[in-house]
Amino acid sequence: MAGRNRRPLLRASIGAHLAGEVDPIATTEAARGVAYALVDRARSTDDPEVTRRLVTLADDEGLDELAELWADAPAISLPGALWRLYLLRAWVQRDPVAAAREFEAGQGRVLPREVVAGLADPPGPDGVRDLADAVLTGVFEGDLDVALDRAAAFCWIVAGGRAARADDLDDTDPASADRVTRGGSALARTADQLGAAARRWRAGTLT
Repeated sequence: MAGRNRRPLLRASIGAHLAGEVDPIATTEAARGVAYALVDRARSTDDPEVTRRLVTLADDEGLDELAELWADAPAISLPGALWRLYLLRAWVQRDPVAAAREFEAGQGRVLPREVVAGLADPPGPDGVRDLADAVLTGVFEGDLDVALDRAAAFCWIVAGGRAARADDLDDTDPASADRVTRGGSALARTADQLGAAARRWRAGTLT
């Protein structure tokens, strides 16, 4: 029974909003509709299993399916923010040791406002894994803007850790230093986008 009930959360939402449309505007609206439908679905029930299934949605459905739905959505939108949160969680789950190492390295390079509340110092692999799940849990159960701000802060700190790593590599391996720098810059952009999405959610203007 559980196996049969797992997929409808995403598939039913997609079916309700796409309805065979291929027009880009309709597809954008469908992506937004699915994002809001999933958030509303979680917030309309007290069933923790619904939240758990949404947190692990990419595990069950695959990132490719979420990418098809949300990867082209505007960065500062609910579907764009959800896509970035699922990508972030997938990376942390795949390589929690690297995530924890880069987070720890970046802690000395950020402003106090970018500190992630509720995370151990140093966090360790289990800590960053738990944080990734907690952020998505907050999206579906708590204050969505707070969850986005926590994710943004995490990205800023890890971006700082990558900058520190790039500095260490600069003299011995310039090519790797450049690659790490580009990865850090991408994470910094993600942090900006998630922070902007949080502000728009608070203002009631996040689409």
